[in-house]
Amino acid sequence: MLTLKEFMDLIDYKITEGSKYQWDCFGTNAYTLDSWDGDYQCHSFSILFDTQTQVVYQVEAHDYKNNRAYRMMNADFSAAYTAECLHRGVNEKEASEDADFVDLDTVDDFIQKSLAIRAGEEYDTRVEIPVDLEDELLFELMKMAHERDITFNQLVETALGEAIEKYRITDMPAPSWDEVMQQNKKSKN
Repeated sequence: MLTLKEFMDLIDYKITEGSKYQWDCFGTNAYTLDSWDGDYQCHSFSILFDTQTQVVYQVEAHDYKNNRAYRMMNADFSAAYTAECLHRGVNEKEASEDADFVDLDTVDDFIQKSLAIRAGEEYDTRVEIPVDLEDELLFELMKMAHERDITFNQLVETALGEAIEKYRITDMPAPSWDEVMQQNKKSKN
């Protein structure tokens, strides 16, 4: 999860407002800091954290120019947030009338998108997905990518895309990572 310091660095320490968080899901010490460009025409960023423990619950980046909103949630508290959204009848995905949140899984992805949004630059809208592979499988996949003269990332994207499409068509439960890679390996041999 992004730290309070990383967030402050990201926004160049420009805080435009802050307030006590009004919902109960994160406890009584939850506080929000916001940083926006002044006109709400380009971007805004916010962080929700605990004033006592400094635990970060959630960070958001809003790209108003492109009607996009990104969020990163602390996994330890997402169930409580979801439950309160349900209790309050709030769509937890809705960022604004024009955009739903895209949930991000890696700090680097959030930082890269946020820096580009702040600078008004184009950025990759794809979502990074962390993949934890055992060394033996990782080595096998790297060899496979090399044999096909493609990057490791291209191999993983292709394998995941094919698996998603296959299971979308058949409406079967999603496979494990190992099943995806074994299927891909068999289909290419």
